[in-house]
Amino acid sequence: MTAVDEQTRAGRGGTGGIQVIARAAEVLRLLRAAPSGLTQAEVVERIGLAKSTVHRILGALEAEGLVTLAGNRGRYRLGPEVRRMAASVRSALVVDLRPYLEELSRELRETVDLSVLENHQVLFVDQVVSDQRLRAVSAVGAGFPPHCCAPGKAMLAALPVTALEDAVPNRLTAETAHTLTTRSALRRDLDGVRRTGVALDREEHTLGICAVGVAVRTAAWGVAAISVPTPTQRFTGREPAIADALLRARDLIERDFGPVEPAP
Repeated sequence: MTAVDEQTRAGRGGTGGIQVIARAAEVLRLLRAAPSGLTQAEVVERIGLAKSTVHRILGALEAEGLVTLAGNRGRYRLGPEVRRMAASVRSALVVDLRPYLEELSRELRETVDLSVLENHQVLFVDQVVSDQRLRAVSAVGAGFPPHCCAPGKAMLAALPVTALEDAVPNRLTAETAHTLTTRSALRRDLDGVRRTGVALDREEHTLGICAVGVAVRTAAWGVAAISVPTPTQRFTGREPAIADALLRARDLIERDFGPVEPAP
């Protein structure tokens, strides 16, 4: 085998091939954090690779439907194949975690939600509804701003610092009079979430509804959130009990499905 053959083989299946996959994954993660898209020049600047390397990676990813070139503005975004993969992962997530949500709902007699962070929105992917007449219910498939709901803040606190900056807009909408509307106030709140593992929503999204949420990290589907929304009159004084139940459920899920290291 010639030296050229050995280099070609390494590029396809050896360490060279692994490096290409790692770089492509880095590009995909970069685009995931920028839903409005990035130009090739912006990708080069942020990722620190040569322009020719980025051009080849983007071309290969576009050919596979993993990225798409948006309109005439020359901005790359995640492509339709990524969305199809994400839908498959969400389906597995719902199937895997449904028994834990049901057990938590029975224990607390409250609604339990499962959500993911997608396109800067909290997307509710499953829900077990409380058997009480007065209860909190959100439509599966609905999206909430992450800065003003418990699952959103739980997942924001789990993000790396660089991704968090991209995920939080400069202007935070005021959903109620209790919503945190500055990035500095939100950062302070997220610091507390990182310390305790628990995020709180005290009527920040909807008047009359409070919630507790925790992030769940597993190797299978990354970061998701489980949360318990509760009518305000049943919430006050129950926060510690709800938080403890959520933390136990989180620990059980991560034990059963394999935790991943928290983001730096």
